[in-house]
Amino acid sequence: MTPHFFGFGSLVNTASHIYGNTRPARLAGWRRAWVHTPERNLAFLSVRPAHGHVIEGLLAAVPNGDWAALDERETGYVRVDVTAQVAHDMAPAPQISLYQVPDETQDPGANGHKILMSYLDVVLRGYTQVFGQGGARAFMATTDGWETPILDDRATPRYPRHQEITAEERALHDTLIAEAGARVLADDV
Repeated sequence: MTPHFFGFGSLVNTASHIYGNTRPARLAGWRRAWVHTPERNLAFLSVRPAHGHVIEGLLAAVPNGDWAALDERETGYVRVDVTAQVAHDMAPAPQISLYQVPDETQDPGANGHKILMSYLDVVLRGYTQVFGQGGARAFMATTDGWETPILDDRATPRYPRHQEITAEERALHDTLIAEAGARVLADDV
């Protein structure tokens, strides 16, 4: 059977990748978090084991088990098998992996790392498209690390897979960010 990945961030937005056979799914025992590594000066969205927590995401098929292109896209992450922890509607169940920033490469004391607004817009758009506005709200509520500042790079997007968003999407995203208590910084490019 074709293996699948569980996307919990930008991979939920199907316009950000080429993988098909997508379907919503729920991952038990994990929670999202913004993490920092010495590998780059921007925050990574990752997941951590968290007993009693559940996050929504998107499953997508990896044709012929060819992970090479996805592994390259997800540089800085490692693949983790979560087959037994994902609830979905497929029978029989395929092998399912997610991408996680390894604990040993994280630097919790790093200063200066920021979340790219252009990246967050892609994530929130994906969650809204798949799960509705409630899904975008749930993404914010089930993600830790909102004390990490968000760099408003919308005028000059730095995220390589950025997407133009509508005024309605922008208003929703800005509201969700404000409700999370996140601090937004102007981009001084």
